[in-house]
Amino acid sequence: MRGDRSPTTAPLPEGSSKASGSGPGENVTLAERYQALLSVAESITSCREPEELFRRLAGELQRVVSFDFLAVCLYEPGSDVFRPQLLDRATMALAPRPDAALEDSPPGWVIESQQPLIVTDTAAEARWPDVMTFVRQDGIASFCLLPLTTARRPLGALGFGRRVRATYMETEIGFMREVTKLVAVAIENALNFDDAQATHRHLSAERDHLRLLLDVTDALVAKLELPALIGAVSSSLQHAVPHAFISLALHASESGELVIDAVALRAGDSQRHKGRRIPIPDSPSGRAFTTRRTQVFEKAELTTRFAGSIPGLEDMSIRALCCVPLIVGDRALGTLNVATVEPGGFTGPTIAIVEEVARHVAMAVANALAFREIAQLRDKLAEERLYLESEIRTEHPFDEIVGDSPALRHTLQQVEVVAPTDSTVLLLGETGTGKELLARAIHDRSGRRDRTLVKINCAAIPSGLLESELFGHERGAFTGAIDRKIGRFEVADRGTLFLDEVGEIPLELQPKLLRVLQEQEFERIGSTRTIKVNVRLIAATNRDLLRMVEEQRFRDDLYYRLNVFPIDVPPLRERPEDIPALVRYFVHRLARPMNRQVEVIPTETLEALRSYPWPGNVRELANLIERAMILSPGRMLEVPLDHLGRHRPPAASGGRAGPAAQERARVLRALEDANWVLGGPRGAASRLGMKRTTLNSLIKRLGIARPTNPPRSETDR
Repeated sequence: MRGDRSPTTAPLPEGSSKASGSGPGENVTLAERYQALLSVAESITSCREPEELFRRLAGELQRVVSFDFLAVCLYEPGSDVFRPQLLDRATMALAPRPDAALEDSPPGWVIESQQPLIVTDTAAEARWPDVMTFVRQDGIASFCLLPLTTARRPLGALGFGRRVRATYMETEIGFMREVTKLVAVAIENALNFDDAQATHRHLSAERDHLRLLLDVTDALVAKLELPALIGAVSSSLQHAVPHAFISLALHASESGELVIDAVALRAGDSQRHKGRRIPIPDSPSGRAFTTRRTQVFEKAELTTRFAGSIPGLEDMSIRALCCVPLIVGDRALGTLNVATVEPGGFTGPTIAIVEEVARHVAMAVANALAFREIAQLRDKLAEERLYLESEIRTEHPFDEIVGDSPALRHTLQQVEVVAPTDSTVLLLGETGTGKELLARAIHDRSGRRDRTLVKINCAAIPSGLLESELFGHERGAFTGAIDRKIGRFEVADRGTLFLDEVGEIPLELQPKLLRVLQEQEFERIGSTRTIKVNVRLIAATNRDLLRMVEEQRFRDDLYYRLNVFPIDVPPLRERPEDIPALVRYFVHRLARPMNRQVEVIPTETLEALRSYPWPGNVRELANLIERAMILSPGRMLEVPLDHLGRHRPPAASGGRAGPAAQERARVLRALEDANWVLGGPRGAASRLGMKRTTLNSLIKRLGIARPTNPPRSETDR
């Protein structure tokens, strides 16, 4: 920086008289000056605006310093200029002055030298002629300029000017140095406050922008239908971009036009606009679609060139329209159109917001269109499936239910009758007769076939856990409930629940089951919130429920609620004519997994199988054929018929074994198969799906005697 670093007129020693003029600075004591310094410090500490700071400073200093003008010249780092402001003490008016270059200027000299500059006569000052011209025009005859500097950076210069020529005593300069230190800190605080406010405004704007995008994203995720989606977008966007309506125009490839698919009006009926066709060549949306760029239109253009393409434009008082193309990849889907009643309502920031929202909407529209296409294909496939199923059922109406005996045909006729209804079905039959297959057939022929068939075996679950399995529990409802569990009833909502072995449900749990069947509502264990469900129930049992009701081991009201449509499932011994077909079915099903080529089933084998009473019913036959397939390496099926004689036939009771006899036979068969071993993974209790203690009690109740010398194992000791 050029210029002499020495002042034009050297400061006079303390006590010297001034060249001209008088004021409070002449006869002020040191104590008064420091008292004024304290007042300055207290006064400017809370200032947040530079203008307020300078006015307070002038008010405090005019009692101890002679000046007519107070000037501040702030320097902005990164720029080579300073911005002066001048305060006239007479009017206390603060006025900006033209920016000036730092180089070859009094403030530049002060900032670089960090020394005071005293000019006793501006008319005689030869340096900085351009600056001095402006100074003299302001009526300043003399001034003292001091550096404004903090520990962090130089800020500029603070000046005291007078209308007359004057000099400054050393004490005055020292005092003004202290004042400038305080002022520098106050100015830096004010500038930092301004920066903080600007940062806060910027962060607030970013927060609002992100919140808008989050709201829009939430709306897009939650809404699959485009009208609901556009309504949610309109609500989210209204605060950031006030608008009269938003519309979604999608390209119809078959007609080559844009079609309004969804509209959200702030006032009025939006439905009357839906479906309206927009010609692409001469419409605002068409221009945005063809150019693939955002287009903004003001009222003049809308009411002249495009008046016919936007019905109701005048009625809605639209003043501006913004059309943004919806593009995904290289495919243009349509446009998002936003209209406002404010003239010039679309500025750079608002257009950027609309474009950002449009990018999210484009993805949602692409997903919605794909969802529509998938739904159409799904409906078409569903129709095809129903047709094919009807064709298949014409030839073979029940998959995996093999046989054509009169007893089985009667049962299947009942299934066909009750399946389309939502009535409760009770399947009655011995173990192994295929009750689960019939439950599946009922579900598949009902209106709930597209939903879930949920199965649960009530005998296979300990009674203490059965309630949780059926109805679920909340976290912490009991010891071991570390997480919330959804029960089978809740899983089966709008579907079918199959309760196998329903006679094993404990008495204390039966009232809650009855309530669900009657009211279609329940509470999870540990919760007071009622859950509504819509469940069809199919129950099955091999027990004599009516006898259990008489013995008060089963609630009568639950029995009558279950016994809406009972179906008797015939045991295999009552349909022996189905055995050959069943044998061929099992052989065919097992041949490929076992890599067998069985082609011949001896007639005498079939006759032996037909004459056997089959206490284990179809399940027993399936297990026997599986054993035979293992033993048949050649083309002929070799069935171990000697195994059949080791089983006792069920006790007769009116042509059919009673429930007690059936249960006794089942337990005996499990004990024999397990060599009378009760516990362990291969024990009888595991085979029967119950605890060992429960099996012991059942053996005592059924009066089953243990053989004299049964095989023993470590598990049973």
